[in-house]
Amino acid sequence: MATTADIKIGMCIEMDGKTLQIIDFQHVKPGKGPAFVRTKLKNLENGRTIDNTFSSGVRIEPVRIERRPYQYTYEDDLGLHLMHTESFEEITVPKTMVNNADLMVDGQILEVLYHADKDIPMTAELPPIVDMEVTYTEPGIKGDTASTNSLKPATVNTGATVRVPLFINTGDKIRVDTRTREYYERQK
Repeated sequence: MATTADIKIGMCIEMDGKTLQIIDFQHVKPGKGPAFVRTKLKNLENGRTIDNTFSSGVRIEPVRIERRPYQYTYEDDLGLHLMHTESFEEITVPKTMVNNADLMVDGQILEVLYHADKDIPMTAELPPIVDMEVTYTEPGIKGDTASTNSLKPATVNTGATVRVPLFINTGDKIRVDTRTREYYERQK
């Protein structure tokens, strides 16, 4: 058993028969009344995000999660087919299990989070930064904007659309943050 003092981002807990991952938390000590912990939790079974408040010192039930590396091979009607990088075991997971799945390329390495006791996949995560090639974007015109932080839509090699700065052109290789779907940098 753990308490609210042990809460960390990424920690998984069992609550009301559901497995939840802590996305964000904040310890709050108001001037009047007891302290509490405000959390944002992601339900690993359906992907929904909920807000929850725990009283300070409440016992929580941590869940042991294993991270296993898998390689994306292909997609069909059954879902995404992934292959373990060491044992070559293949699994099929629904596309909804991966956040921003449209940023995945063939051969992409994913981390699949497994519930260690039940040995079932809970969610799959892309690496934080992925390399993409811009397949189409409108040309940026110098002096077209009044601010320095103007963005335009660009289609990348997976078919996804991301917002990029005006100096990015078709054929440029860029890096994209998979957590926020934002432009990160241009590759050299």
